[in-house]
Amino acid sequence: MFLVTGATGGIGRRVVRLLRLQEKSVRAFVRLTSRYSELEHRGSEIFIGDLRQEKDIQKACRGVEYIISAHGSDGDTLSLDYRANIELIDQAKANGVKHFVFISVLGADRGYEDAPAFKAKRAVEQYLAASGLNYTILRPSGLASNLLPLAERFRETGLYLLIGDPKNRTSVVSTDDLAKIVVDSVTVEGARNQILPVGGPEILLREDIPQIFSQIFNKEPVIINAPLLVVDGLRTVFGLFNPQGQKALGTYRTLLSNEFFCRKEEIANLEKIFNFQLETLESFLRRYLAV
Repeated sequence: MFLVTGATGGIGRRVVRLLRLQEKSVRAFVRLTSRYSELEHRGSEIFIGDLRQEKDIQKACRGVEYIISAHGSDGDTLSLDYRANIELIDQAKANGVKHFVFISVLGADRGYEDAPAFKAKRAVEQYLAASGLNYTILRPSGLASNLLPLAERFRETGLYLLIGDPKNRTSVVSTDDLAKIVVDSVTVEGARNQILPVGGPEILLREDIPQIFSQIFNKEPVIINAPLLVVDGLRTVFGLFNPQGQKALGTYRTLLSNEFFCRKEEIANLEKIFNFQLETLESFLRRYLAV
């Protein structure tokens, strides 16, 4: 039995889909308000709970052999990125779980002081590595699925908002590829007890993304390049009445102001370990946008 947290999210839903295609037993941890009918239709066991509640985590972990932590913070980094994962690891140890897959973030080890999510994920990485469990820690760069709404907007308007340095490098990973890597991590020997950066096969400049949209839709892009001062201004405003939102914008600013890409040798190593060729961003977008 696999327990998948964040099962209705972009990564988790794909992970559940792959596991069910392999006829694996899956317990999908979902919130009452989330849309989980697809997971239920695919034959998953639905566990409705709250990752902020230890008792829910304890119940969800009973009888599972593998845990895949794919949930996000939903603006509550301390409770979800940190405490929930620590409790999941503790319950994995208590229940004799065979393998724990944790989806972290590229750059978690860089010590970004203004990014609570990065700090939390790094602390979880260290706790998991010291736990005695078999584990795989995956550090993805940007997810291709996150660009789908931007691509749809571009299709309608031709506009692309680019905040920060357009020359910053990125290596956007196909979310389908990431899901496959997550699922395969529990059986592939080369992934056991490893921390693996996960990116796409290309190192792109951020300004390359609207050009890819342009090629897909055959439309000249209108790029609005806004400075990071825009985010700084929003953070100041949020700080007056929403400290939680201000912290979230700190993580967002970190993502915008730094480079997040995998080196070519890291990608080659990833393809060697999992024995498949990673998909380009353009290929992913064309598949989902039916272009």
